[in-house]
Amino acid sequence: MTLAKGAALAVLGMALGAGTMHALKAGDEGGMLGHTVFFTLKDGSKENVDKCVNACRKYLAKHEGTIFFACGSRAEEFSREVNDKEFHVSLHVIFKTKADHDRYQDHPDHKKFIEECKDNWAKVRVFDDYLAGMETPGLIRKSAAAP
Repeated sequence: MTLAKGAALAVLGMALGAGTMHALKAGDEGGMLGHTVFFTLKDGSKENVDKCVNACRKYLAKHEGTIFFACGSRAEEFSREVNDKEFHVSLHVIFKTKADHDRYQDHPDHKKFIEECKDNWAKVRVFDDYLAGMETPGLIRKSAAAP
């Protein structure tokens, strides 16, 4: 699991709270769907990376059925052999269901994002997966009253 996906899942666990998840089997089409996209830009300047990240936030963050949304730039300080360095921007969206994902794909805002950004994309890799469960080891939740 990538560091970004692990962090995304940890934040998702906080957002959902204890006891709200139901058991899912891998491939359960009635369960959550992860949609992760890695964009390699033709021009990976900070200005173009920021433009793509801002477009993700503007057009993709608030779709119906979204449980979790995050996007950002590659953490360049991570350069081990196993680190994929061939992308500039990542997008992580977790949907309640496949149907929510499918509506997102056809939504005018999603299409506007593509139209606005595609000319700067050298490569786009999309990973869609059914999520089989959630664990957040080490996550400590503080109540609102706690200091």
